[in-house]
Amino acid sequence: METREQSTAQGSIRYDILEGTAVAASYSGRDAELVIPEQIEGYPVVWIGKKAFLSNKTLRKIVLPDTLAGIGDWAFAYCGRLEKVTLPYRRLEIGQGVFRECQALSQIADREGEQEDVSFLLAATVGLLDAAYLFDLENAGSESWFAAFDTRMRTRMALADNDGFSKMLLCGEEDCGSRDTDIGYYMEQKRREKVRLAMLRLFHDRGLKEDFREELADYLLSHVKGCESEETWRVILEEHGDERQFYDLLTQLGGVTEGNFQGMMEDMGERHAEMKAYLMRYHDSRRKTEDAFADFAL
Repeated sequence: METREQSTAQGSIRYDILEGTAVAASYSGRDAELVIPEQIEGYPVVWIGKKAFLSNKTLRKIVLPDTLAGIGDWAFAYCGRLEKVTLPYRRLEIGQGVFRECQALSQIADREGEQEDVSFLLAATVGLLDAAYLFDLENAGSESWFAAFDTRMRTRMALADNDGFSKMLLCGEEDCGSRDTDIGYYMEQKRREKVRLAMLRLFHDRGLKEDFREELADYLLSHVKGCESEETWRVILEEHGDERQFYDLLTQLGGVTEGNFQGMMEDMGERHAEMKAYLMRYHDSRRKTEDAFADFAL
C-alpha cells in the first residue's frame, strides 16, 4: 500500500492509495477549516478513513469531495468544535458513530448549496434528535423524510422529563454525587433539549404541519420567564444571548408579557445591551398599542 501526504495551512493529511483510489486515512494539525480535494496525484479521493479526524480539537468546518463514496467508523467522532460538514447529497456508505459527540455540529450541507433548512435538520438527526436512521442523504428534503423527522420529534417531545434517569443511575453512567445524579437537574436538561429541538424546527420549518407548529410553539411558551420552569428563556439568554433571531421568535410567540418583562430585565442585568434594548422597545410599543385600544374603547 502506498501513501501520500498533503500539507494544509496548519497540518497535514495522510492518504492511503488502494486499488487506484485514495483514502483520507489520518490528519494531524490545527486547521479550523479544511477542503478535502477530489484527487491526490491523479487518484480520486473516495473515502474518509476510520477515525481519520477522531477527537480533533480545532476543526470547525470541512468540505468533503464530490468523488466521495463513504465515511468510515468514528471518522469525526468527538470533534467537539466541528460546526459544519459539506458533502454530496447522494447515497454514501456511512459507518458507525461518524459524528458521535460532535456537540457543536449544526449543519450537514449539500455541496450544491441547496436545501439550507435540510442541512440544519440533518445535523440534528445525529445530534439533538439521536436518530441516525434519518441521516439519509438520498431522501433528505422529501415529503416522506420531513414526515419521518417530525414523527421522531413528536416522540422525543412526548417523553417524560425523567425518562432514562433510573437507567442512567443503574448503569453507573454518571459519578455518584455529581450534579448529573440530581433528578431536578436531569429533568431541566431534558427540557432544554426539547426547547432546542422546538426552536430549531420552527426556524427551519419547511414541511412543518400547522398542528405540529402549534404544539412546538405551545411547548416553548410553557417554559418562558415566569412559568414554573423557564428553560425557553434560559436557553435563549444563556446560549444565544446576543442572537436577535431568538428574541424575535420569543416576541412573535407572545413570550414577552407585562408579567414577565421586569424579570427578564433583571436576569439580563448589564449584559446583552443590544438585545435588552430590543426587548424594551418591544415592551414599550406593546404597551402603547394596548393603551391606544383602551382609549378607543372609552
